[in-house]
Amino acid sequence: MKLVVAVVQDQDSNRLSNALTKNNYRATKLASTGGFLRSGNTTFLIGTDDSLIPRLLDIIRENCRSREQMVAPVSPMGGNADSYIPYPVEVEVGGAIVFVLPIEQFHHF
Repeated sequence: MKLVVAVVQDQDSNRLSNALTKNNYRATKLASTGGFLRSGNTTFLIGTDDSLIPRLLDIIRENCRSREQMVAPVSPMGGNADSYIPYPVEVEVGGAIVFVLPIEQFHHF
């Protein structure tokens, strides 16, 4: 048994949720916030058998794609303002960060 923790961008959340349901994976969705861009994310907690992990990872890969996005950097709250870039920059966002963790016990009441 494994616990899969997948952090995805909000734009990919509904598509991934639908794909998980369609493929009979049960997941808990948690609202989360990214640290770098301070943008909305969704964290999925998915418990599944070891043998189903490869298919689960394929589903996440197929539904969570990275993309380029223009963002306005946050102004510095102190320190050296010389390194502050006052205009929007293009960064890669999206995709998924996935952790696969071993589970010692699982109970469903």
